[in-house]
Amino acid sequence: MTWEDELSELKLRSQLAEKMGGEEKVARQHEFGKLTIRERIDTFVDSESFHEIGKLAGVAQYDDDGLLQEFTPSNFVFGTAEVEGQPIIVSGDDFTVRGGSADASIAGKRHQAEGLAVELKLPHVRLIDGMGGGGSVKTIEMAGRTYIPAVAGWETVVNQLATAPSVALALGSVAGIGAARVATAHYSVIVKDTAQMMIAGPALVDWASQGDVSKEELGASKIHTRNGAIDDEAATEHEAFDMAKKFLSYMPENVDQLPTRHSCDDPQNRREDFLMQAVPKDPRKVYKMRPVIEAVMDKGSFFEIGRKWGRSIITGLARLDGVPVAVFAEDPMIYGGAWTSDSCRKLIRHCDLASTFHLPLVHLVDCPGFLIGKQSEENATIRYGAQALAAFGQASVPFCSVVVRKAFGVAGAANTKPGNHHFRFAWPSGDWGSLPIEGGIEVAYKAELAESDDYDGDLAKIKERLNRVRSPFRSAEYFEIEEIIDPRDTRPNLCRWANLAYGALKPVPASFTYRP
Repeated sequence: MTWEDELSELKLRSQLAEKMGGEEKVARQHEFGKLTIRERIDTFVDSESFHEIGKLAGVAQYDDDGLLQEFTPSNFVFGTAEVEGQPIIVSGDDFTVRGGSADASIAGKRHQAEGLAVELKLPHVRLIDGMGGGGSVKTIEMAGRTYIPAVAGWETVVNQLATAPSVALALGSVAGIGAARVATAHYSVIVKDTAQMMIAGPALVDWASQGDVSKEELGASKIHTRNGAIDDEAATEHEAFDMAKKFLSYMPENVDQLPTRHSCDDPQNRREDFLMQAVPKDPRKVYKMRPVIEAVMDKGSFFEIGRKWGRSIITGLARLDGVPVAVFAEDPMIYGGAWTSDSCRKLIRHCDLASTFHLPLVHLVDCPGFLIGKQSEENATIRYGAQALAAFGQASVPFCSVVVRKAFGVAGAANTKPGNHHFRFAWPSGDWGSLPIEGGIEVAYKAELAESDDYDGDLAKIKERLNRVRSPFRSAEYFEIEEIIDPRDTRPNLCRWANLAYGALKPVPASFTYRP
């Protein structure tokens, strides 16, 4: 006696699972410009590396003789895989089966995916499309009762944040718990035009008398990549996959490991002449910071995160002589680089990411302070600023700063890390203090100028006197700045520091939990 019949049934059930919601639903998925979950997994992971778990889970119908007649697979697919050789857990919603809602899901599959990622300390990539495990009113009728809300297994989703990297891709309309699963990740991407994220869909919003709005009006990428709910947007699913892969390339497999150092053919001692003219002599003129970042990091390694929100601070990942680092810098093109409430929130997440995954921090400083004015006060900038400085101070990784130009006020103090011995360099363009000289002269010398017969002339003389005193070389005399360097020597100095910092790294858990 053999098991041929049972093996034939196994093959049949596997084939039925691969049909997902059926030809019509698959065709509709494609009409919306979206891949199916199985196409997404095949496209994203290394060829033939996907090992599916729970493929046979679903809803079956049998005839009177107990023979299988129909089978609808669970609308959640997951398993182990590799991405560029790195083992991961990959999971995703099947929108072709009940729109990814709980009506057709098997909760145990999602819990198993999250649990295995934590237990095995593997990165988890979530491909989210639909409710992401949420329910619908039809669920109530099917169950014959209502239920008091509880998010079973959510502690595992949260534990992942302190265990191994998590990436969430919003690939369709995601709502409710699906939206929460996107937001509770170290890195998130939404596909422009074909994906939206919302707490609740248009029908419920209209019922709640909140307006007749479309999914795009509620949750378009241009909304959530500008308020910080989602980090970045992609033009296509394929671009979203590439962005996820690039993010993971800077990450260790888990918090018990160090990020992998890559080989580097970019010389440590490369000097870029354009840095000599990067900063204008006139302190009121702006310049572009991104070319400065790209010039001093390994060529092509800068990966910006969150470009469309908190725009006065640039955050991203990069490499220095192959060493992965977390970078942040003020953008003089946006509010002169002043810290806003949103940019402070953005910096908090970036510092937490660096500490969690052992990425040395680099700050290219051009900070005029916190943004001032009525709107800034209404946005509680000082509250978020205090939180950002706390997160920065709590960061447990080596730190290095390069004062490119301004470092003023409380926010400007982020050029140094309290209680920490670190490398700090300044360009000859460095300009610092409790407040910019230009903004305080007429207040400080009000009485003297009030008695002047030549207000403008005497004001100019005062400015000339103070400009001599504000020279960064005066600060260097008192060891208030450790080194003033030729801007062209920035990369050689940063590479030297990165090599020392990498040698000092230890894969110890952060003293706090990552804050999503």
